[in-house]
Amino acid sequence: MDSIPSLLGLALRAGRLAVGEEPVGAACRAHKAYLLLLAHDAADNTIRRAHHFCQAGNNTILAVLPFTKAELGGCLGRASCAMLAVSDIGFAAAVADKLAKADPDTYGAAGEQLSQKAARAKKRREEKRAQDKTQRTGKGPVPSREKKKRNT
Repeated sequence: MDSIPSLLGLALRAGRLAVGEEPVGAACRAHKAYLLLLAHDAADNTIRRAHHFCQAGNNTILAVLPFTKAELGGCLGRASCAMLAVSDIGFAAAVADKLAKADPDTYGAAGEQLSQKAARAKKRREEKRAQDKTQRTGKGPVPSREKKKRNT
């Protein structure tokens, strides 16, 4: 559980974390947020907005963290923070995995879903790299040399 704030700080420094209601809403509407995180003492209105943001983001997963707004803000260099959105699948999967290990009943499904998404994204990146390498080197599959039929 102690590594979650450090992961969130790393994601913030990498530019993969939206902090606050407006940036989180924008990330969800742009379909860039994979995981929306709430402090457990967030206001009812904030929780309602978070649910709306997740619906707008289609695939965004909502998780309530076991941290207060002050604790979340402290790890991000702010006074307080009630809502965060992780826009990198790797960071989102890592945070969900840490949460699932701490409380499998609450966060297990989210951790599994994000792990599968991360694996698919990794596979797509590897396929893209292989395709780019093939194009650069010119060593692609040899086209079949079928004889053309003559129309007589």
